[in-house]
Amino acid sequence: MFLKPPPGVINATSAPISRQGTALIVLALLAPFLLYLGTVRSIVSVWNSSETFAHGYVILPISLWLIWRRRENFSLYPPQPWPPALLLLGVLGAGWLAAQLGEVQVVSQYSFVAMFPVAALALFGPRLAGSLAFPLLFLLFAVPFGEIFVAPLIQFTADFTVWAVRATGIPVLRSGTRFELPTGSWSVVEACSGVRYLISSITLGCLYAYLTYRSMLRRALFIGLSVIVPIIANGLRAYMIVMIGHLSGMELATGVDHIIYGWLFFGLVMFVMFWIGSFWREDTVAAPASASATAATSASAPRAAGTPRRLPAMVIGVLLVCAFWPALALVGERANHNPAPVRLADVAVTAPAAADFADWKPFYMQPDARFHRAYQAGGVPVSLTVLYYRNQNPDKNLISSMNRLNGYEDAWHEVEGTSRAETVAGTPVTLHEGILRTPQSAIMVWSFKWVGGHYTGNDAVGKLWQAANKALLRGDDGAAVMLAVPYDNDKERARAALHRFLAEQGPALDQALNATRTRQ
Repeated sequence: MFLKPPPGVINATSAPISRQGTALIVLALLAPFLLYLGTVRSIVSVWNSSETFAHGYVILPISLWLIWRRRENFSLYPPQPWPPALLLLGVLGAGWLAAQLGEVQVVSQYSFVAMFPVAALALFGPRLAGSLAFPLLFLLFAVPFGEIFVAPLIQFTADFTVWAVRATGIPVLRSGTRFELPTGSWSVVEACSGVRYLISSITLGCLYAYLTYRSMLRRALFIGLSVIVPIIANGLRAYMIVMIGHLSGMELATGVDHIIYGWLFFGLVMFVMFWIGSFWREDTVAAPASASATAATSASAPRAAGTPRRLPAMVIGVLLVCAFWPALALVGERANHNPAPVRLADVAVTAPAAADFADWKPFYMQPDARFHRAYQAGGVPVSLTVLYYRNQNPDKNLISSMNRLNGYEDAWHEVEGTSRAETVAGTPVTLHEGILRTPQSAIMVWSFKWVGGHYTGNDAVGKLWQAANKALLRGDDGAAVMLAVPYDNDKERARAALHRFLAEQGPALDQALNATRTRQ
């Protein structure tokens, strides 16, 4: 967005800002980096650890370059502090605090980064900030977001690849995201999901649309293409890699060349998309004569640099609002921290013990304590797994997109998943039911969460309970509970065994979890 001044409107307030005013603005915009240093570190940590989000390092330089291209706007629309923006800044701070309490890292990161456009709105005013809207909002692409799309993208890629291979006339035997051709076996894992292509495409697509088009419709259409094209292209990429491997007798496209082919194909697709988009470009359209004349008049009028009268007060307001929430979080963190080591109480299960029947382990962050045993329930072996967490942080979190029943590259993989209403110790809960398989065996797993005395199978509800408990200074203790039975394609028999075990042993489980929470 680039606002132009009305022709002939030049007034005494249209003067360049002084060095003192510039220093105050820079101070207000740099302070959040120090006040929210922990959130900054969490963002940079993801950039360092994931190639998918390595582009985050260039977002701020690009945003500053885009602002530099519009630097004349600072003379056309001198900063006019706008107090209502402080309310929005406070809402973002409250959102950041709530996300910290619930350990929802991506929300705290978005809340932090969104503070910069809103702080600019408070310091610059609607006209100047509006003329720099895209460069300011482009900063949001620095937030490493997108892991939530990995699972559905893996599923789509597997569906597309299997469909395309079968359409080619080659028989395929599929099990979840794994499938076999006559020449060999394939598996769609996280690296094959295409999430890095999708995120890169959306980021580049938004930047290209802003620089190339003026029409909002054209921009929206191109951004829409930048979302759809990489998803379809990744399916084609996976299909071509499978076909190359199949036709070469599994000699090609099965190692590092697999990744090289992917990036080359993605680069080609992006080039073609941008090339086609260039036929409708509007960035070379000349500016209206009246607007050019106004800019020339503005530039030729000698004006003394100054500092807007309300700017110092607004800078103080921005600093106070930004500093309030980290201070409150620090107080809460100290009050909620429980230094006592976790001693998970034994679950007093009355069922007889049984030999473990599977080598499956949930793919979860390392807990503070773990409980795992197998029992007999009506002639069917049932295993109980409890993962207990306390003093959670980004590296040790009960509810996270990283936590799954199986890793993408594990021998076990989930082939079916659904929700089911059950009761735990008299409390209704909608838990997750998953069917996990290996080539040799299968199990049915029921999983749910216990958060500070409350049961839920919904991660969002679990995060809300966690935030509420921490807001009330009750700590953040929580646990993941999984029940598993052997599965022989008889769902009702497996469900009956799990239901019976949960009904009979639920009170003992509840007592053990609450006892662990109250131990010091």
